[in-house]
Amino acid sequence: MYMRVLLIEDDRDLSRVLKKGLEEEGYSVDVSYDGVDGLYMAGEIAYDAIILDVMLPGLDGVSVLSELRRKGVLTPIMMLTARGRLDDKVRGLDSGADDYLTKPFEFDELLARLRALIRRRRPVGSSVLRIHDLEIDTARKEVKRDGRPIGLTPKEYALLEYLAFNKNTALSRRQITEHIYDESFDLDSNIIDVFINNLRRKIDRDHPKKLIHTVRGYGYMLRE
Repeated sequence: MYMRVLLIEDDRDLSRVLKKGLEEEGYSVDVSYDGVDGLYMAGEIAYDAIILDVMLPGLDGVSVLSELRRKGVLTPIMMLTARGRLDDKVRGLDSGADDYLTKPFEFDELLARLRALIRRRRPVGSSVLRIHDLEIDTARKEVKRDGRPIGLTPKEYALLEYLAFNKNTALSRRQITEHIYDESFDLDSNIIDVFINNLRRKIDRDHPKKLIHTVRGYGYMLRE
């Protein structure tokens, strides 16, 4: 599934590398460089996971973590730190961290741990989502309707998958935009309407049963 991740890390060089690497893997990544701003972003936006450095200006990572858990934010959180002492790891885990990675680390290890964190929060089952005769293989990122393959751009796929995971639920344009773009994107853009029109042309046009529905004045829904 297309995921949105918050990276709270004050090392700008490392942040740039991690953001680029994660985006190449299909994640949407927001970055914060201090604890106060990171705490605000983590509390305002529904992220699929948070990567949180321990040593941060403004507010340290453990304090950010403790405050998020106190507020009831259950987003999976991976702690990053240059420290290797056992007591630092214990303190982070006791404060509510889901995992702990000591710098320096290999990007592939971070990626594997991140995938594991997100999987734990999602029900285990088939990788194929089915809505009527529409099939979405989330592992292969392949889409078929009535057995016929449908070619989608990465953003079209991300939008369709998000609608499918929330089938029969109305999603606002803002919810959709915030999920598939990072925080620098213009939320007033009409790009979501453009993508919806493209999806309708590719998925619904040649079928009597329409799956993509407009919720007037609000957003869109994928309905069986």
